[in-house]
Amino acid sequence: MSAPLQNDVFLRACLRQPTEYTPVWLMRQAGRYLPEYRDTRAKAGSFMGLATNTDYATEVTLQPLERYPLDAAILFSDILTVPDAMGLGLSFAQGEGPKFEKVVRDEAAVNALAVPDMDRLRYVFDAVSSIRRALNGRVPLIGFSGSPWTLACYMVEGGGSDDYRHVKSLMYARPDLMHRILSINADAVAAYLNAQIEAGAQAVMVFDSWGGVLADGQFQQFSLAYSRRVLAQLKGEHDGRRIPKLLFTKGGGLWLDEIADAGADVVGLDWTVNLGRARAQVQDRVALQGNLDPNVLFAPPAAVREQARAVLDSFGAPRRADGAWGGHVFNLGHGISQFTPPESVAELVDEVHRHSRKLRGEAA
Repeated sequence: MSAPLQNDVFLRACLRQPTEYTPVWLMRQAGRYLPEYRDTRAKAGSFMGLATNTDYATEVTLQPLERYPLDAAILFSDILTVPDAMGLGLSFAQGEGPKFEKVVRDEAAVNALAVPDMDRLRYVFDAVSSIRRALNGRVPLIGFSGSPWTLACYMVEGGGSDDYRHVKSLMYARPDLMHRILSINADAVAAYLNAQIEAGAQAVMVFDSWGGVLADGQFQQFSLAYSRRVLAQLKGEHDGRRIPKLLFTKGGGLWLDEIADAGADVVGLDWTVNLGRARAQVQDRVALQGNLDPNVLFAPPAAVREQARAVLDSFGAPRRADGAWGGHVFNLGHGISQFTPPESVAELVDEVHRHSRKLRGEAA
């Protein structure tokens, strides 16, 4: 893992340092839209068979980097590994998404929860170390977890949900129980991410996928407060390098200022947010990540390139008039669709690199 980093543009952008171009990676970049991923998953037999096998997890993490000149790799895993380690029994039925054998909806179930022994997640840390070795310094590796609130949604609902009825009912009826779940989740997520950093992750990201389903007031109390608790516990440095912290709240544009003050170096934005206005609002006190609509990738190549330029133009030249730098990491506004044509990703990555270099030249 001691190989020198050949491409640190992503890390520099996260820390609002000068970069030659805008780095790009994609949420779910290792996934079902790639035929080679589907082949590996078939060999593994199941999603968890893939995620818990070090060799397979390493293989699929590197697959998109073999196709595209992406600027970061992200650990292949799932956001629900932590509640699974708590003994809730995670499984994936084909076409149905994740399910938990046990749900957390009453006092007894909540009282049975505890921060899990991190040895139960050893397969994740082994994968991180294996991926770092396989990358051999090509690009940085991002580790990640679901946010405390997002994990709680799955734990209480028992899986995905359209209306979040069970988790919101518990939140309003027994806020004390919900706070206990979230406290345990926050401390578990912090321990989990710190262990990923120890294993070799060079940046870590918290996915608050369902923060945006909360009402104003509830978001701050039940989601953001616990993301903040996670971020406050994370290692700021490892092996002499800063470890950037990223926080993405889908549907969180309404609370941008508050999210920007939560302790992350980078705030991820979904595609509903105007990137230029967001930058003006946060005044470059954090870097921003995003925020192309993933469905743009179903358009013809010229349109993909046009929309990529629009995102970059909206952020503007990273170097400010006062000489300081703002940070922008190009990404989608949510995960890439499994139906995305792989060729569209090649067009996107090429245009991000090409046009962002041009913007810097014009601003010089």
